[in-house]
Amino acid sequence: MTSLVVGFVVALLATLLIVKSSGRHGRLSADHDLSGPQKFHARPVPRIGGVGIFVALVAGTVLAHATPQANAAWLWTLLACSLPAFLSGLAEDLTKNVSPRRRLAFTAGAAVLGVWWLDALIRRTGVPGLEQAVQFLPVAVLLTVFLVSGVANAVNIIDGFNGLASMCVVIMLVGLAYVAFQVGDTAIVNASLLLIGAVLGFFVWNFPAGLIFLGDGGAYLLGFLFGELCVLLVARNPEVSPWFPVLLCGYPIFETVFSIYRKKFLRGMSPGIPDGVHLHMLVYKRLMRWTLGSSARQKTARNSMTSPYLWLLCLLSVVPAVLAWQSTAWLIAFCGLFILAYVLLYWSIVRFKAPKWLVVRR
Repeated sequence: MTSLVVGFVVALLATLLIVKSSGRHGRLSADHDLSGPQKFHARPVPRIGGVGIFVALVAGTVLAHATPQANAAWLWTLLACSLPAFLSGLAEDLTKNVSPRRRLAFTAGAAVLGVWWLDALIRRTGVPGLEQAVQFLPVAVLLTVFLVSGVANAVNIIDGFNGLASMCVVIMLVGLAYVAFQVGDTAIVNASLLLIGAVLGFFVWNFPAGLIFLGDGGAYLLGFLFGELCVLLVARNPEVSPWFPVLLCGYPIFETVFSIYRKKFLRGMSPGIPDGVHLHMLVYKRLMRWTLGSSARQKTARNSMTSPYLWLLCLLSVVPAVLAWQSTAWLIAFCGLFILAYVLLYWSIVRFKAPKWLVVRR
C-alpha cells in the first residue's frame, strides 16, 4: 500500500502545481478550442495532467529502488518503455500538431520495447488457429504490438469528460491488481497500486471541477501501462485466462471497435476523423438534461455528471472478468453479453428510445 499512497500524494501535489502555474504555460498547455465535436469544456484548461502522473510514477519507482524490492529495476524498465507513447502524446498536447497515426506509431514502438526489454509477449489466445500462430515469434510480436497500442488508443478515445477515462482505468487496475494478488505476482500488484495512486491524485483535480485534463500524453501513458501489465500478467501466470484482459478492458476496447465500424461502414468516413456520436457524447447530449444552460458552471456540472454512467458500464465488464478470470469459456460468454448490452444501450439512446429512468432531469 505504500506505493499507492506515494503515488497519490506526489500526483496530487504535482498536478496542483501544474494547475496553479497554468498562467505561465497555458499558452502551450491549455486546450483553447471550445468548438470541436469532442469539446465539452467551458474555458481553456491545461491538458498536461499526464505530467503529474508520470512524476508520481517516477517518485514511486525511486522509493522502490531505495527499499529492498526486487521489482525496482523492473519498474524503471517499464517506465522507460512507456516514454515513446507518453512523449508523443505530450507533444500533441503542447503543439496540437502530432497526427493520430504518428502517435500510434510511437505507441507501437513502445510496445516493441516492452517485448524486447520485458518479454511482454502474447503466447496464448484461447482461440483455435491463432493459438498455434502465436507460437511463431513474428506473429506473437505483431499481435502484442497491435493489442497494446490498441488499448492505449482506446483509453484516449474514451477520454472525453471529467473523470471518465481516469476512473475507468482505476476500476480496471483494481481488477488487475486483485487477480495479480491471487496468483502471487507481487511486481504487478505493486505497479498497479502505484498507478492507481497516481491516477487518483490526478483525479482529485480533474473531477468534478475539470481544473486539468489527462491530455493525449496522460491517456496514452495510462493505456500503454495498463496494456503492458495485462500482457505481463497473462505471460507470467499460465493460470490466468488470456481472455481476462479482454473482458477487463471491455468498455474502451469495444467503444473503439464499434466507433471504427460506425464511421467506416455506417457513415462512410475515415475512422481517424473525430465525430460527436461516441456513446459518452450521446449520454451527455441526450440523457443529462437536468442542466441545459450555457454558463461555465452549468456546462462543467453536466460534463462531470456524464462520467458516472460510463463508470457503471465499465463495471459491467470488470466485475465478471474478476469473477471468472480463470475460465476462458465464461469470459468469452461474458464478452458476448457485454457487447450485446453496449449495442442495445447505444441504439436506444441514438434513436431517442432510452428508458426514462436513464434520463436525468431537473
